[in-house]
Amino acid sequence: MDVGGLAAANPVWVGSSELTMTLDGLTACIDAGAGAVVAKSVNESAAARRQLDIADYAFVSPDGDLRSGLPEPRDGLLNRSGLAQVELADWLETLAAAVAHGAPRGCPVLGSITLGDPAEAARIGKAMTAVVPAVELNIGAPHGREARAVRQLTDADSVRDAVRTVRAAVGVPLFVKLPAQASDVVALARAARSAGADAVGLVGRYPGFLPTVDGSPALGSWGAWGSPGCLPMSLYWVSKAFQALAVPVIGTNGARTAADVLRFLASGAQAVEVVTALWIGGPAVLRELVAGVGEGLAGKDFGEFVGSAVAGAREYADLVPLPSPAWLPYTARWESSGR
Repeated sequence: MDVGGLAAANPVWVGSSELTMTLDGLTACIDAGAGAVVAKSVNESAAARRQLDIADYAFVSPDGDLRSGLPEPRDGLLNRSGLAQVELADWLETLAAAVAHGAPRGCPVLGSITLGDPAEAARIGKAMTAVVPAVELNIGAPHGREARAVRQLTDADSVRDAVRTVRAAVGVPLFVKLPAQASDVVALARAARSAGADAVGLVGRYPGFLPTVDGSPALGSWGAWGSPGCLPMSLYWVSKAFQALAVPVIGTNGARTAADVLRFLASGAQAVEVVTALWIGGPAVLRELVAGVGEGLAGKDFGEFVGSAVAGAREYADLVPLPSPAWLPYTARWESSGR
């Protein structure tokens, strides 16, 4: 399959995280059958690297309780994170080794940059092009709202300027990962595309805050939030971008199962990045996801399946009124009870 000029083994990709911060982690994901792997992000900032020293992770049960034992598949994750603590020259060697490992398996390894200064991102991206087949530029990191070492861009002009700067230096496919919290994520995707992005990633995780019932903040700070409950919100922007723009979409934030991946594809994504599912179950989870997605797509044309749910969706103004209002049961049962 091809996504934005990048050949990949299948649509189940591994997103950038601590799991892809070492050569062992990268090769484990490749060997487990990933379609592509995005390496842990870097940028020019020493402060962004130091931020990894205060990284913390809280898994949250579907009932909203902090998980004291091992996390379970439907748990949410609230966390702080930082960037890879490595010098660029050393990181390029790691990326080159991972790329060489993935190539005979049809699994490309992407370099990733979390935006700090656009000119520095361009410099790093140019260096990465010597060893990786594509670069992901993350301008939607939720930590950008809390930490000065990384930036989250939420207006179209800033997105266009930053992507244009990096695009001028990067001669391989450039994928731009966008934030979840913005007034119009499609406008950001349009700006990224107009500035030269070959694909857009939708969407980054949400800023989050969670007190315990005794009134103390989980993690002792704000953080980044992702969970299976984010899936419909992520699919909203994926489907809207697919409907409005001629740009490949890479889905992220909310996929834990093969069914979730299929929902992303039906909403318009051509590939889907997973992270938390692997944190919970290890890279071996990829085998289940790839097999499940393959079964779900059996007998279907992949190109026709991508965005198939969008074709059946209607704008509110185009919907036909229902013979019996859907709200009636919710009001009638209270009226009849006298309460």
